[in-house]
Amino acid sequence: MKRIFFAALSGALFGLGLLISGMTDTTKVQGWLDVFGDWDPTLAFVMGGAILPMAMAWRIAARRRVALLGDPIPFVVTSNPSGTKVDSPLVLGSVLFGAGWGLAGLCPGPALASLGWGGPGGVVFLLAMVAGMVAAPAARRRLDRITAAA
Repeated sequence: MKRIFFAALSGALFGLGLLISGMTDTTKVQGWLDVFGDWDPTLAFVMGGAILPMAMAWRIAARRRVALLGDPIPFVVTSNPSGTKVDSPLVLGSVLFGAGWGLAGLCPGPALASLGWGGPGGVVFLLAMVAGMVAAPAARRRLDRITAAA
């Protein structure tokens, strides 16, 4: 129960941070991504404000075996904790994520946070995102069959 409470508290704090920082404002995000047009550099401070504390948290976690709530930390903190190779699905997924972020001005975290203040665009984005997540495994299997047959 304690774990669920702190997970919910962390998610709420994250969502509040997204709202306050402007990460749920699609025009602000698209302004950040428009480096050759009307560029808005203010989100660099948001990203720096997120990256620096997280870097410190990773350093602290690397020296600990147990989390603050008493659970074991189930990973070894390295430069590549999951051991994921940089392959074509990873690159393609990153490109699609970036393209979607640039076109819609939202990514999954801010899309969820934007549900708190309403707006049909966020709901449509969230539904499309969930549909893509549901369809992706079947599409992946089909692509694997096609490339295996070729």
